[in-house]
Amino acid sequence: MTHQHSGYITKAIFFLAAICTLAVQKSQAQAELMPYGNLNGIRVKGQLMAFNTSIDVVGNSWHKINATAKEHQRPKFKREGNVEIVNTAIDSLVFTETVTDVGKGKIKINIICNVRRDTSIIGVYLGLRLPKAVYAASQVTLKDQAMATEVLKDDMPTVTAKGINFKSPRQQFSITTNEAALIIRPQSEDLKYIQLYFPICEGTLKKGDLFEKTFEIKVAGDIDNTDATMQLDTAVQGREFAGLGGNFRLQNAKTDPQVIDYCLKNLRVAWGRVEMPWRDWQPDISTDPVAVADSGKLNNHVKQSMEMAQRLGQMNMPVVLTAWAPPQWAVVGKLKYRPTPDGVWGNPLNNDNTQQIYKSITDYIIYLKNHYGVEVTYFSFNESDLGINIRQTGEEHLALIKGLGKYFADKGLKTKLLLGDNSDATTYKFIYPAMNDPEARPYIGAVSFHSWRGWDTPTLQKWADAATQLNLPLLVGEGSIDAAAWEYPAYFEEQSYALEEINLYTRLLAICQPLSILQWQLTADYSPLSGGGIFGNNEPLKPTQRFWQLKQLASTPAGLKALAVTVDNPAISCAALGDAGKRKYVIHMVNNSAARKVYLKGLPASVTRLKVYVTDKDHNVSQKGNIEVNNNQAAFKLSARCFTTLESE
Repeated sequence: MTHQHSGYITKAIFFLAAICTLAVQKSQAQAELMPYGNLNGIRVKGQLMAFNTSIDVVGNSWHKINATAKEHQRPKFKREGNVEIVNTAIDSLVFTETVTDVGKGKIKINIICNVRRDTSIIGVYLGLRLPKAVYAASQVTLKDQAMATEVLKDDMPTVTAKGINFKSPRQQFSITTNEAALIIRPQSEDLKYIQLYFPICEGTLKKGDLFEKTFEIKVAGDIDNTDATMQLDTAVQGREFAGLGGNFRLQNAKTDPQVIDYCLKNLRVAWGRVEMPWRDWQPDISTDPVAVADSGKLNNHVKQSMEMAQRLGQMNMPVVLTAWAPPQWAVVGKLKYRPTPDGVWGNPLNNDNTQQIYKSITDYIIYLKNHYGVEVTYFSFNESDLGINIRQTGEEHLALIKGLGKYFADKGLKTKLLLGDNSDATTYKFIYPAMNDPEARPYIGAVSFHSWRGWDTPTLQKWADAATQLNLPLLVGEGSIDAAAWEYPAYFEEQSYALEEINLYTRLLAICQPLSILQWQLTADYSPLSGGGIFGNNEPLKPTQRFWQLKQLASTPAGLKALAVTVDNPAISCAALGDAGKRKYVIHMVNNSAARKVYLKGLPASVTRLKVYVTDKDHNVSQKGNIEVNNNQAAFKLSARCFTTLESE
C-alpha cells in the first residue's frame, strides 16, 4: 500500500538512514527451523514465506497423531554452517532431521527414522501445512499435470507423485521427493491451512529398521517492501520503565561468575532477582538457622546467594528475593522436583507449620539485612501457580500475602510481597483473589509474571490492567521465550531466537508498561554469552546477538515513561518511552520481515534530531548516524530483521 505524506517530505531532501545493512549470505535461503524439528517457513530477503512442517507419527487411527512440537519431546539442536540438525524421539522412534539451505528460496530436508522397538502404526509422515490465506486460490500441479483445487476437498485421497506445486498470485511453493508418494488429508472449511502428508515409513516396523527420506522445498514470491507509518502520541504518559533487570540464581559454580561479571560490567542492570535457598537455610524445623549461621556454619550455597544479593545491593539495585526449593518440613508430602504422571508439580505448604514458615523466611531477610546490608524490596515463591517448587491456589496465595506480609511489617521490615510471580502470563486468574481483597493491598509491592507463555495481546493486557487497578508497578520477573531451551542451548545463538526474544520485550514494553523486565538469566543458565565452557563450548567467552540486544534495551535512560505508539505494518513491533520535562524520547523497533521505509509522525517540537542504534546479526549496538526531524516528523529506511532504537538528542 502506498502512503501519502506531508509536503515537507516530498519537497525536502529525503534522508534515508541505512539502519540494518543486509549482509550477503553464502546461501540465499534461510530456513526457519525450530529446535524441536518444525519449520515455520523459508525467509527470502528477510520475509518469511510461511508454511509449517512437523514429523507426525500416526498410531492406529488418523485421529491419534503424535507430532514434534514445542515442549512435547526432549530434542537436541545444532548448526554446522548452512546445515541445521535436530535429534529427537517420539515413543520408540528416534529421528535425525537435517535441514540444509541450498540456494535462493530452496532447502533440503533429510529425515532418518530409527526404530528402537517393534511397533505397528499407520505410518510416520512429514506433515505439511500451507496457509489458506496465501494458497487457497492456487493453481495446483502434480507431475506437470493440472490438478483441480477441488481435489483438496476430497475424502482422504492418496495421490502418487514425486511432488506438488502451488502457485498463488503472489507466492509459489513446491515440494519434491525421490519416491512417488503423496497423501492429501481431508480439508475442512474451518481450518486455516491446507494439510499434506508425505510418508517416511508405514505399517509394521521392526526393531533395528532404518528409514530415510529426502525432500526439497522451494519458495518464491513477491517481497513486501511497502512503506510503514508510525504514529507517536506524547500527550499521555504511562508507567515508568526503570530499565532492564536480571535474574542471578546461582546454579553453575564454574561458569556463572564470568557471565555475571561480564553482564554487570557491560550492562546497565536496573533490578535484580536472587534466590533464597530455603531448603539449605533451615533444613530442620527444630534448628535455629540464625544461630547456625552465627556459629560460622552458614551453608555455602546460602552464603554465595547472600553475597550475590549484596553485590547487587551495593550497585544500588533493588533486589527481589525468591524461594524455589522449600525444606521438607515446610510442605505436605515428599518433595517433588518433577511433575507427577498427571502433570502436577510441587508441594503445598504445610499449614500446621505456618508460623515457623513465616519466621524462617523473615529470619533470612533480617540476616541478609544485618550481615550483608541488603534491604529486600520484594519477596516471592517462584511460580507457585504451577508449583516450582511450592504449589498454591489463588486463595492460598492470598492467605500468604496477608499472613507473611503482616509478619514482615510486625518485624519492622519494609519488604513486601509480589502478587503473582506466575509461571506464565496465561494463569492471570491466580492473582484475582488477592487483587480483589482490600486487606491484602498493604502487603503487595508489585505485580509479577514470567513471559514463557501467553504472548497474545489480550492476555498481556490482563497484567497491565491488574497493575493499573492496584496502582502498583509491574515486573516481568523472568523474561525469555522458551522454558525448554536449556535442553538445546545451541539455539540461543540463532537469529530467530534472538529476534523473537527482543520482539517480545518490545511488545511487553508497549502493552504491559513494566517497571523492569528481568532477563532469565544473566548467569551461565540461558547465558547471553557463548564460549567459556558454557554448555560445553570451550571457545573464548564472547557476547551473542542476544547480549547486544539486551545492551541496546538496557541503554534506555532510566525513568522514562511509556508513551502510546502505533504502526500500520504487523511486521514491525514498537514501543515508545519519554519524559517531556527532560526532553528525552526513545523508540524501540523490531522489524521481523523485509526492508521498508518508515515514516514517524507525532514527535514533539523539542525533538530536532534522532540518533539511530542497530543490533542484528551483523551489527552490535552500532550507531548508524542521525535522522533529522522536520515538522514533528522523521523518515528513515528500516532494513530486514533488526532491532533498532531511535533516541532524541
